[in-house]
Amino acid sequence: MRAALWLLALFGIAVAVALFAGNNQGTVTVFWPPYRIDLSLNLVLLLLLAAFLFLHAALRALAALFNLPQQALRWRTQQKERGMHAFLLDSLSHLLAGRFIRARKSAEAALSQEASLSAGGAAPANAAQVRTLAHLLAAESAQALQDRAAREEHLKRALEQAGSREGQGTHEGALMRAARWSLEDREPQAAIGWLQGLPTGAGRRTLALRMKLKAARLARHTGEALETARLLAKHRAFSEVAAGSLVRGLAVDLLNGAHDPAQLKRAWAELEPAERQMPELAIHAAQRMAVLGGDAHLARDWLLPVWERQHQLPDSLKVKLVCALEEGLDSIDGAWLARIEAAQRANPRDATLQYLAGMACMKRQLWGKAQQLLRQAALGLQDARLHRNASRALAQLAEERGDEEAAAAAWKQAAQD
Repeated sequence: MRAALWLLALFGIAVAVALFAGNNQGTVTVFWPPYRIDLSLNLVLLLLLAAFLFLHAALRALAALFNLPQQALRWRTQQKERGMHAFLLDSLSHLLAGRFIRARKSAEAALSQEASLSAGGAAPANAAQVRTLAHLLAAESAQALQDRAAREEHLKRALEQAGSREGQGTHEGALMRAARWSLEDREPQAAIGWLQGLPTGAGRRTLALRMKLKAARLARHTGEALETARLLAKHRAFSEVAAGSLVRGLAVDLLNGAHDPAQLKRAWAELEPAERQMPELAIHAAQRMAVLGGDAHLARDWLLPVWERQHQLPDSLKVKLVCALEEGLDSIDGAWLARIEAAQRANPRDATLQYLAGMACMKRQLWGKAQQLLRQAALGLQDARLHRNASRALAQLAEERGDEEAAAAAWKQAAQD
């Protein structure tokens, strides 16, 4: 369509020129004493057009001639810039390929090219960013080569170059790389220091949180590591199963760090409500309280939400729950005894509940009922520890009755378990 319009325009111009020049009788007379020159108007117009075109071409030629030095300088500058970027790309390629010495040399060559451009007054617009990236590549190569002095020198210069507002992103990247290098050198405190230099928004990014979590775990800052793991779980940095396992493990470490009942209470209070509902954590906290000689009533309060869901627990966790409750049977109250009996009646074939109910009756000196429940439990218990404890309890009950033969058989069974 555009070509057709141009063709129509050319035809129109040709027709206009033909109409003007075909019947034009005008003349132009030039008096040059003693001469007189008569020229047609059409010829004069053509000569004027030719003179204009010639003058325009001559001026363009002169301008191009005088501009040759600038073009040559621009070409040389462009070649240097291309070389600088080529060195940067080569450094990155060598670094990815594991050629660390070549990567370092290419990065240093890029720095030399940039310095040459800046000295000549033709510094590129992104000169600071180029210098920062080149120093970071050189520092990364030095880290791989275990050249710590060179790494620190290049890192220092990279941070100096990335200090402006335009280089904020590069500055944050340099701090994160420095933190990662500190983690590789097993220096968690240094890594935490680098991460603390990040702005608030950058410090909450997934990459920064991952490094913070690793540094906190290496430094044994369990509380900080747990809080960081919670943030990562909210950011969906891990799968749901992995996040739960990580948080659970750190919470267990937090509970294990308590060395008296008061510290254990504070550690338990630091857990979130959803974490306190985890059966593994509640059972571990109760067992830890028993080891520290703390309040058994408080431990049972922690176990109450788990006990209410005990029918949903797998067998391994149910066994741990029973063991945790068994450790505080000496001080068990009537309410808990009623709960245990109600659960055993609701599940009369559950050997684990029979065992717990039998041990509770034994602590209350209800010998007959305890013997009946423990004897039934011994037939169905799969856990070796519980089976051994049940046999020992039956042996003690037999000794209380004076049945030496039954006691000997029970002690023999306990020894075999």
